[in-house]
Amino acid sequence: VQLQASGGGLVQAGDSLRLSCAASGHTFSAYAMSWFRQAPGKEREFVAAVSWSGGSTRYADSVKGRFTISRDNAKDTVYLQMNSLKPEDTAVYYCAASRRSGFGNSVWYSSPYQYDYWGRGTLVTVSS
Repeated sequence: VQLQASGGGLVQAGDSLRLSCAASGHTFSAYAMSWFRQAPGKEREFVAAVSWSGGSTRYADSVKGRFTISRDNAKDTVYLQMNSLKPEDTAVYYCAASRRSGFGNSVWYSSPYQYDYWGRGTLVTVSS
């Protein structure tokens, strides 16, 4: 699976952005999809995940209520709608695909090691 993230940019605190991640090469709907982010000098961290059907989602506590992940399997695309952006949201955002299915009570989706494919990332900068 090849993943291409887009939609990043420079915004002010309180603004919104929508990131997109277009997939190609394999059956997109077979994969759980997630967004991770990495700020300068920090480790990559989980942001949000969506199941293969789009019926289940998971979020990091830091973005709950502000970010929404969704997918359109007809377009082979996953989205991250980011509202009420804060300066601490500044990071390179990566989309990732995992062959694992089902979230249940596990938190496997929050580990970058559970993902099989990664996009190159798109930079989001939030000014105060």
